[in-house]
Amino acid sequence: MRILVATDAWHPQVNGVVRTLTMMAEASRALGVDVDFLTPEAFRTFGLPSYRDLRVALPRPAKIASLVAGGQPDSIHIATEGPIGVFVRRYCRKHRLPFTTSFHTRFPEYVSARAPVPESWVWASLRWFHGPSRAVMAATPALAGELRERGFRKVVLWPRGVDTKLFHRRDVDLCQLRPVFLCVGRVAVEKNLEAFLELDLPGTKVIVGDGPARLALQQKYPQAVFLGALQGERLAEVYAAADVFVFPSRTDTFGLVLLEALASGLPIAAFPVSGPTDVIGEAPVGVLSEDLRAACLQALKISRASCVEFASKHTWEASARAFIDHMAVIRAVDTQDEATDWAADRPRFVA
Repeated sequence: MRILVATDAWHPQVNGVVRTLTMMAEASRALGVDVDFLTPEAFRTFGLPSYRDLRVALPRPAKIASLVAGGQPDSIHIATEGPIGVFVRRYCRKHRLPFTTSFHTRFPEYVSARAPVPESWVWASLRWFHGPSRAVMAATPALAGELRERGFRKVVLWPRGVDTKLFHRRDVDLCQLRPVFLCVGRVAVEKNLEAFLELDLPGTKVIVGDGPARLALQQKYPQAVFLGALQGERLAEVYAAADVFVFPSRTDTFGLVLLEALASGLPIAAFPVSGPTDVIGEAPVGVLSEDLRAACLQALKISRASCVEFASKHTWEASARAFIDHMAVIRAVDTQDEATDWAADRPRFVA
């Protein structure tokens, strides 16, 4: 099977969507499935005014059509609701091609944090976007349940994994006063980093990541250590050198960094909201509390070995298998519908 994934989020962006798609594709190829990508690399892009490092594609319908048709995919998945996602959706609708989508980002909360736009309006546009999808993939049961309650149809589970070959326990010293409380992610308003930086904690606070709020936060919190965006071995080393992973976000749908931290032996301190609760639940690998300071201090007592054991159960192979299975089911149903339509001598996809 050859799957085409359309995404507005792509390298050099460093975020959970890009990591999810990259690791899923790698694991899928090991399972004998080819995953191709339609990304902003194929188009002109521009930087968002409030976030210049985030490039947005300017796709043309004719080129979208050429790239989709030329790839001859067996299945099409639209991963993001940006310009590429919208144009590929339009192409599929025009040519009556089935497609699936996935829900990665809480845009209603992100938009309302930056502009006076009612969240209900954004949710309505998302329901429109995902409405024709044969399957809307969500990372956790809680998120899937919320989407159904908000009127999304055909919601299915697509779990996430972690690369334990890269993220694991190792002896590393950051040469900072311990304990080291680490936060990894985009440095932007929706990540709620000030809730972490304002805490009265012993040791050192370390922030890994870049984004539009970095300069202002560095100036406001000079006692914290900002390392910028890191990837690969360097990122894995910083994880392993810390003592607690702090996740102050209240809007993330999952948080791959949580699994990366746990695989590195780091216990979690976070608010009891969707994301952290979906990842660790009642497992004794973190402390979820509205008192984030207390959660940070209590997390210091958690066994690092327990964190590693918990993370080892989340593999990218399992994630890829779930993704492939969803695509295979849709393809099988479409083939059956096509046969039924031919026998009835009527156009495909007509209800």
